[in-house]
Amino acid sequence: MAQKAWFITGTSKGFGRVWAEAALARGDLVAATARNPDTLAELTEKYGKNVAAMKLDVDDKKAVDAAVAEAHKRFGRLDVVINNAGYGQFGTIEEVSEEEAREQIETNVFGALWVTKAALPFMRAQRSGHIIQISSIGGVNAFPSLGLYHASKWALEGFSQALSQEVAEFGIHVTLVEPAGFSTDWGGPSAKFAAPIPAYNEARGRMSHRRETTVSGDPEATGPAMLALVDAAEPPLRVFFGDVGLPMIKQEYANRIAVWEKWDNIALMAQGPKGNR
Repeated sequence: MAQKAWFITGTSKGFGRVWAEAALARGDLVAATARNPDTLAELTEKYGKNVAAMKLDVDDKKAVDAAVAEAHKRFGRLDVVINNAGYGQFGTIEEVSEEEAREQIETNVFGALWVTKAALPFMRAQRSGHIIQISSIGGVNAFPSLGLYHASKWALEGFSQALSQEVAEFGIHVTLVEPAGFSTDWGGPSAKFAAPIPAYNEARGRMSHRRETTVSGDPEATGPAMLALVDAAEPPLRVFFGDVGLPMIKQEYANRIAVWEKWDNIALMAQGPKGNR
């Protein structure tokens, strides 16, 4: 299989690091980015010129443009772009401050958008490429105390689905990867927490219990899964990582359809008389 050139954000640890290692271990080229480039030293020591280690804050659009251009200049092409940088903002809707809400959207939505936009001209020119957006089970469902995180992932899902239709004619694929619970530090050091309001303690407790009683997936197992995804001739628009997603979303969509059907008379009422069409 031909050597691929990757651009991955958020490779200091967690999923991003696992995927960078998986790609490099099989001989691919990786532009690995992180806010602190010192965290990438082990990659460069181990894989040498196959790694382009870059300092990058995805909130900085000019820096994103420069990093993507530098990766293309160094490798001559961009085959896989993974928007992995992001974090979870915990807090109910009332608890999350304006600053916290804006920062969540800035990183999780605009950060991915800037990287995507920077990569597209190169992929269009080569008439190939695969943009992989790291969404979440929280991009297709929602739970208490994570409202702004869900808002960011639902936005990512929306623009990426539209994008997939816009770029298909150029040979560019788009995939939304939707992980469920994995044993990363997403809910720990990487997360941000709003100042709590005691009235929501019960809702927070239910969510904590849910997380504590869910069997977490192994992040290392996602390495081979990601390689299989990028090597697929016709990759999917959406794919779950982990065994929780599919049964959960089957129930969620069954519930939605039941409610839509129950209230379809209101939908038809809102349409107006057929004779007016």
